[in-house]
Amino acid sequence: MIRQAESNSGVEIIKLEEARKIYWMGSSEVKALAGVTLSFKRGSFWAIMGPSGSGKSTMMNVLGCLDRLSSGRYILEGQDVSTLEDDSLSEMRLRHLGFIFQSFNLIPQLSVQRNIELPLYYLGWEAESSAERARELAGKVGLGDRLHHRPSELSGGQMQRVAIARALANDPQIIFADEPTGNLDTATGKEILALLTELNGQGKTIIMVTHEMDVAAYAKQRLHMLDGVVDRIEGGD
Repeated sequence: MIRQAESNSGVEIIKLEEARKIYWMGSSEVKALAGVTLSFKRGSFWAIMGPSGSGKSTMMNVLGCLDRLSSGRYILEGQDVSTLEDDSLSEMRLRHLGFIFQSFNLIPQLSVQRNIELPLYYLGWEAESSAERARELAGKVGLGDRLHHRPSELSGGQMQRVAIARALANDPQIIFADEPTGNLDTATGKEILALLTELNGQGKTIIMVTHEMDVAAYAKQRLHMLDGVVDRIEGGD
């Protein structure tokens, strides 16, 4: 039976069926995911939690199409991505998903505007349209006056806002946030979490990895992992 991620939207956007991911360390088999069956609904806000080695990072990488299952199925937006070739998987990632990382992952040589535009470049957008989209998103995250600054000229909170704007460039349905407040002070972290909450309120599905309970409290549902399986699920609508 598939365990459902509850949401007012009510439409399933992600489904895992007997998902397994096995790594080998020498001759030792490590079951990072050990047969997970789970689904998430559109518009939900999830925190994935668990101790080191629980499988939460592997879960994030699989859901974000950054890694492949060893066996089982992953259905994303109605499509079985488990069988896709690398190029098709990259295309799925580029067109449907957005990513926010703890270390921001901005390109230091590029301005704020160019960093936000980067996904659009790979999607083949024209320069004028890309620039307009970047300006719009920078304004939405409160950085409309920082378009020509480089990451080194920004605070940690501002860099994470650039990362959020970049994640929104392709208008993804799902945003993956990996420890998004890990490098931020408490006050700035709360601002970023408030922004994620606002995006969720606009209909975006948010899936966030965190080890901090106060951060996870912003999510509507909390998925606790242990030894590669779902230990428990907390929360609801």
